[in-house]
Amino acid sequence: MKTSLEVEYWVVDTDGDLVSPDTLLDVSEQVDPEFVEPMLEIKTTPCRSMAELRDEFRELIGTVVDAAREEDKRLVPLATPLYAAPSEIPYREKRGTDLQRRIVGPTFDDARVCAGTHIHFEQSNVVDQLNALTALDPAFALVNSASHYRGERILECARPFLYRRSCYETCPDQGQLWPYVDGVDDWERRLEDAYETFRERAIDRGVDADAFDDEFGTYDAVWTPVRLRKAMPTVEWRSPDAALPSQALQLAADVRSLVTRADERGTVVEGGEMAVDGSGDIGVGDGVGSGTDPDTDAVVLPAFDAVEEITDAAIHDGLESSAVRRYLRDFGFAPSTYEPLADRLPDSRVSKRRAKRLRLRAADRLEADLDRRRVRA
Repeated sequence: MKTSLEVEYWVVDTDGDLVSPDTLLDVSEQVDPEFVEPMLEIKTTPCRSMAELRDEFRELIGTVVDAAREEDKRLVPLATPLYAAPSEIPYREKRGTDLQRRIVGPTFDDARVCAGTHIHFEQSNVVDQLNALTALDPAFALVNSASHYRGERILECARPFLYRRSCYETCPDQGQLWPYVDGVDDWERRLEDAYETFRERAIDRGVDADAFDDEFGTYDAVWTPVRLRKAMPTVEWRSPDAALPSQALQLAADVRSLVTRADERGTVVEGGEMAVDGSGDIGVGDGVGSGTDPDTDAVVLPAFDAVEEITDAAIHDGLESSAVRRYLRDFGFAPSTYEPLADRLPDSRVSKRRAKRLRLRAADRLEADLDRRRVRA
């Protein structure tokens, strides 16, 4: 299963102020601008193995970090800039961004403080891949890298709250986690419904219908934590925060292993509510993510209500929640081997000056993380 990785990073100067990447975007075709100025995205090609993915990502990010140093800039692996006024995070001139702001409303501004990690999996047994990644949504707590917004500590995992619960609160089909699907046709119907709802909202808010149609297609009008990408084609998992390279790669490896197992064996939802491998009514395992169905060898997934409950616990408490840790262990994760960057940040309010120092400290950790791997190599 070919896998690729995309990680968004903030760009700062040597004082910790947010700045535009400028010529860093010319370092490689695999470095892209983001929809706000002081951010870039580093993306790998589809890789056949985790070893290939690790090598490519580390080499690529190392090249960008070195180029940034030459320009007195740093890359910051935090999910939010911790403290930033809107004027410090200007939008790039993108027509789609302007339309989204008009359609979604004022809360769309919360999306611009969010930096994340996206993992793409080559499409195979799509329904099993979609449903497995849906069940794994709370794993974002493993690489949580920010709890602050505009200087205030809001929740343990700030980014999923700001992106899903705030930005897309009024447009849940556009940005919140969707329930399991029972077939590709089911996904396509939901996608069409979400698109039409978004289009109607746009027109109600004065957006010209032709302008909307020129900018958004059916697959381009949702930014959910799990989605199908038609152009690539991949199943994309967008749940995690921006993180240190080693942590992003560790999570990619763990999730890839679970998705591969689901792809090969099929999946079934706990309680026998839905079998997605075409086998009909079958038994289930004895616990959340507890392993495989004894009759079919399918991977057992918890009921979607349980996924939502644990996701909420992860947003509010992260790995401090025993329920979150237990849920992730049941899926085979080892939470104790992860060290979320948010755990190194203060629990109190941070000033703008302190936020700048914390950004530089996070940049130091990113560079040290790369240097350790370079030495081992």
